[in-house]
Amino acid sequence: MSSSAACLRLAGVRYAVGAASSARGVTEILSGVDLTARRGEVTVIIGPNGAGKTTTLSCAQGLLRPSAGTVHLLGEDPFRAGAGLRARVGVMLQDGGLPQSVKPRTLLTHVAKLHQDPWPLDNLIERLDLSRFLSTSIRRLSGGQKQRVALAAALIGSPELVFLDEPSAGLDPQSRQLVFDLIGHLRSQGIGIVLTTHLLEEAQHLADSVYILKDGVVVRHGTVSELTGIGADDHDRPASRRLSFASPRIMTSGELDEAPFTLELDSDSNRAGARWGVPAIASPADLASLAAWWERIGLFPAEISFEARTLEDVFWEVSAP
Repeated sequence: MSSSAACLRLAGVRYAVGAASSARGVTEILSGVDLTARRGEVTVIIGPNGAGKTTTLSCAQGLLRPSAGTVHLLGEDPFRAGAGLRARVGVMLQDGGLPQSVKPRTLLTHVAKLHQDPWPLDNLIERLDLSRFLSTSIRRLSGGQKQRVALAAALIGSPELVFLDEPSAGLDPQSRQLVFDLIGHLRSQGIGIVLTTHLLEEAQHLADSVYILKDGVVVRHGTVSELTGIGADDHDRPASRRLSFASPRIMTSGELDEAPFTLELDSDSNRAGARWGVPAIASPADLASLAAWWERIGLFPAEISFEARTLEDVFWEVSAP
């Protein structure tokens, strides 16, 4: 099967709780989620708290039955599937879900025996740097160490698809890089990765595709470059970018009133060397208008720079109330 084939597909998935006959009625958590994850790719789901991320993952994993719509996990309905499908999927929960009194080596050895073709344990220990605390009970491990054990437990069965819920939560920078490197290895092996995170810089670094949820629906999806290169209001118009420039002198109030754009003072005060920001440069014509104003007031900036649009910018655009 092609490494780019879909390994997870949600179509029109809705999930509601409550009953129409109750005083509170029905609350719809998901309102028609469409999502596709592919083999050999990292699919990242982001959204504000309460957006429906956890419910989406629970439906995708077969832990919840959707009220409407369809879910296909490795070609099967996960809610009705048996142990054969479970063995092909790895799940890392945000809270770990690990037995606290067990030692990591004992746990991983036991889980490996439940699978026909497990990941070689010594290799996984090396990749996640687990050797120093394999003989320490899980309850005595730090949060970051528990995260790495939980990730190892999700991968020990050599899954075709792995769900990672906040995989870098609580990790120090070195451990985070270990996890990033391992995710890159999984991708290169054609394994599908579905990942949730609150760290938007992490999402931008890892993602092949991104789905942004808000109020139970997907409000934007695409590659990082697609999302950061399209404006929020007009999908055919390039997104505006912020330009900043350093003024070699104090600018008068009259000069500022003549500016073709609203300026933001990035420095403490209007002084020589102060940096000013122009938040909405969206075209060469905007840039020409700004340059014409500089010419009229006799100002030649000491420095000019554009700020790249990030996934965080897109997130706040679509997540704002």
